[in-house]
Amino acid sequence: MTITFEDEYGRDWPFSPEELAVQVAEACLDYENCPYEAQVNILLTGNEEIRQMNRQFRNIDRETDVLSFPMGEYPAPGDFSAIEEDADSFDPETGELLLGDIVLSGDRILSQAQEYGHSVRREFAFLIAHSMLHLMGYDHIEPEEAETMESRQRKILDLLDIKR
Repeated sequence: MTITFEDEYGRDWPFSPEELAVQVAEACLDYENCPYEAQVNILLTGNEEIRQMNRQFRNIDRETDVLSFPMGEYPAPGDFSAIEEDADSFDPETGELLLGDIVLSGDRILSQAQEYGHSVRREFAFLIAHSMLHLMGYDHIEPEEAETMESRQRKILDLLDIKR
């Protein structure tokens, strides 16, 4: 797995965000039985920067905790069966599946950890798992989709022993 991690937020964390991102992303791919090595780009930024991106790409003028930009489309969430048919889904140099981009708000990670009463590490890991599932075709618009996604997030974090 290749993760390109950029930290423009510039804060000292009580853990290595890049190492934790790799750990959670790999756990997500394993949990979903992804048959490919994959690439993900992760940007850690602040509220104002993520607000600008949210406005630009989603026409929503407010900050958010995480944005996910999937590169591929799936016949069903986590279904990698048709991905090989699209050569653009793979990096021609490495052969890795191009999953997409994740943008995280460091400000929201800190505030939500406090709001939800758990560690900053847990909030960061949760948002990576959440976004990785989006990159693999999951969503939470409908109640049954949300239930499926929440269950997967919880199971992945439990496998990593990252508790609330």
